[in-house]
Amino acid sequence: MWRRTYLLLLLIRVYFALSPSYLHPDENFQGPEVFAGRILSYPSKLPWEFTVDNPIRSIFPLWATYELPMSLLQWFYTEIGSGSPPPEQVYYLLRGVMFLLSFVLEDWAIYELMPSPRHRRATVVLVASSYVTWTYQTHTFSNSLETLLVAWGLVLIRRIVENKRRSSFFSHAVLAFIAVAGVFNRITFPAFLLIPGLQLLPHFQRKPTSLVAFVAFGLLFSAIAVVTDTAFYRPTSSLLENLRNPIITPLNNLLYNSDTSNLAQHGLHPHHQHFTANLFQLLGPAYVIMLLSIFKKPMHNIRALSALSATTLLSLFPHQEPRFLLPCVPLLLSCIQIKKPLVLATWVIFNAAMGFLMGVYHQGGVVPVQLAIPDICPSQATVFWWKTYSPPLWLLGENPLITTRDLMGSPGAELMHHLDLSVPACGVNSSTYLVAPTSAEFLDAYVGKETSLHLQLLWSYRNHLNLDDLDFGEDGVLPTLKRVVGRRGLGVWAVERSCE
Repeated sequence: MWRRTYLLLLLIRVYFALSPSYLHPDENFQGPEVFAGRILSYPSKLPWEFTVDNPIRSIFPLWATYELPMSLLQWFYTEIGSGSPPPEQVYYLLRGVMFLLSFVLEDWAIYELMPSPRHRRATVVLVASSYVTWTYQTHTFSNSLETLLVAWGLVLIRRIVENKRRSSFFSHAVLAFIAVAGVFNRITFPAFLLIPGLQLLPHFQRKPTSLVAFVAFGLLFSAIAVVTDTAFYRPTSSLLENLRNPIITPLNNLLYNSDTSNLAQHGLHPHHQHFTANLFQLLGPAYVIMLLSIFKKPMHNIRALSALSATTLLSLFPHQEPRFLLPCVPLLLSCIQIKKPLVLATWVIFNAAMGFLMGVYHQGGVVPVQLAIPDICPSQATVFWWKTYSPPLWLLGENPLITTRDLMGSPGAELMHHLDLSVPACGVNSSTYLVAPTSAEFLDAYVGKETSLHLQLLWSYRNHLNLDDLDFGEDGVLPTLKRVVGRRGLGVWAVERSCE
């Protein structure tokens, strides 16, 4: 029975991995966007994290995940003489890579972390049934990579501690690599292994050579990471200059996030946000079961200690997003059991609803529309994006003459001002286009009406929800849901000037 259930959940994970939802701009701009311009010569725009004087994002942990698959695909197309691969193939290739990493590494780690063989299968199935596994873990997030690194860090710590007969330098080398890759991937990584890492102290005391090996490999991998980052950010500098003035991205990241004024630019949250809202959003009914279990019998296993101690440490920072806690999800799910039929039904309904919301509809039209823009618009055009997440430029492929202007959530009057400046005078063919949610009622006044500027809908994608457009305070709950859900979709309009 469990094999059939796991196979079904695996097919569900494949479906969501290939569904073009868009959970957060970071999944594109802190990964694929960085390498697409360098490897495939696609249009791309590096985010501020990579362009400031003291860069805060490392290239070291991203190389194997994004650059290597892109380079292999580019090599294949070069060998067959077809130029560069189309962007949709690159997009789904990276999604496939994230799916394989989740399927192989995450499930394997959770299986190995469970001490009881009787609970292993049920735990792997439970983790595989979470919408977080279907969606976040199959998207190109640094948080998704952090989940894998945390899980395997715990696996390696357990292997080293339990192997009391001999020291395995290979295990120490792998753990050192995981630690370095985790820190250079996200500075939050040490918070998850701080408490579990204390188990290694008696081991290192008994076997000092193990400590020497771990530190030596750690210094080696750290040096490689620093040299890699420095060479990336200063490609024209000599090796000697880079060695004299290295770029240490985790240190820059820590200094940046230690300044509350910097975090205020990204949004400040109450310190209890992770415990009272974010964990519940990720775990749903499992969060309630976990709390009841803690009250009945405190969790002393290392998985729970890792997740809860990390959540406590991350709560000290005022900027808190649910994706920061992705490594906690498989760890906490491995600490509970869902047996009662009513609770199981609630778990299934919660994950099915959140799966389709986050895995299909959440900003689901941005990627399909951006991929379709070269076919919809002429070779030279200006495309305005309004009330959506920032569109990934690399998805345009080899179309350097298409200019993308991201207006984000600007007021409607400001939108029309920019369109008015872009659209030529009467009698001249316009090459200005607008991409915006079909739920935006502000645009109704310019569709099929006698106004100075009018919009003509050319193309739309139905599976798109703009949750940032919810305004229950002014419009009320039912009218807002009727507009946002009932009129869901993302449209592409041609913007023309009325000559009458």
